[in-house]
Amino acid sequence: MSSLSQNAVARSLPRLTGRSGFLDRYFYFGMSLLIAVIVVWGFSLTVNEKLFHPAISPPFLLWIHAVAFSAWVGFYILQSVLVRTRNVKWHRFFGWFGVGLAAAMVPLGLAIAVVMRRFDAVQLHEPDPTFLSVPFFDILIFGVFVSLAVYWRRKPELHRRLLLIASCNLLDAPFDRFDFIFYNKLGFVFVDLVILLGAARDLVVNRRIHRVYLVALPSLVVVQGLVMYLWHGSPAWWLRMTQTILG
Repeated sequence: MSSLSQNAVARSLPRLTGRSGFLDRYFYFGMSLLIAVIVVWGFSLTVNEKLFHPAISPPFLLWIHAVAFSAWVGFYILQSVLVRTRNVKWHRFFGWFGVGLAAAMVPLGLAIAVVMRRFDAVQLHEPDPTFLSVPFFDILIFGVFVSLAVYWRRKPELHRRLLLIASCNLLDAPFDRFDFIFYNKLGFVFVDLVILLGAARDLVVNRRIHRVYLVALPSLVVVQGLVMYLWHGSPAWWLRMTQTILG
């Protein structure tokens, strides 16, 4: 009886984890939903007091920023569904909408970072100019990985991993809405853990980690360390630069 049970488990594992198994077929769709859950959960903790019913009305640009970045999450889910249902033609068609959206999100993200730092300093009396390193990093890295994904759009194994990393990189903001994560400076750690799920999927399904993760993850960790140093270490040159940017 025991051997029969073990054989049944052994036969079921390839269907779950091997090529064309459940994990292979539905991983990226599942990740798109996970990203959406993290975004909704994180921002639900602060959106009422900071956007819907704030004591001091924030700049209107914040609403545009919220709509654009929410649209990206919806777009990523849609594209994952289209791939899963083999609607490649529509996936490519809507892909160009994603290119335009991402192209708008980069300058919008940089602009809202500056606008909100000014708002925090002037309206809320909570100046923190060196924090600019965090949103600047988030949106610039997003732009880099989306650009690479577009460049390699005809190489699905590269394309889908680059888009996953780009989307995960935006999770720093919702993660930092959790007090424990923010006050312990763990935002980037949680972002990297989500990205690591992609590497773990490759290890289970393909028995090796794809080179995208082998290059991207160590690079991200190094740059994230620099970003945290700029924020909390506040070197004089960065402080002067941010003060100049903020005016």
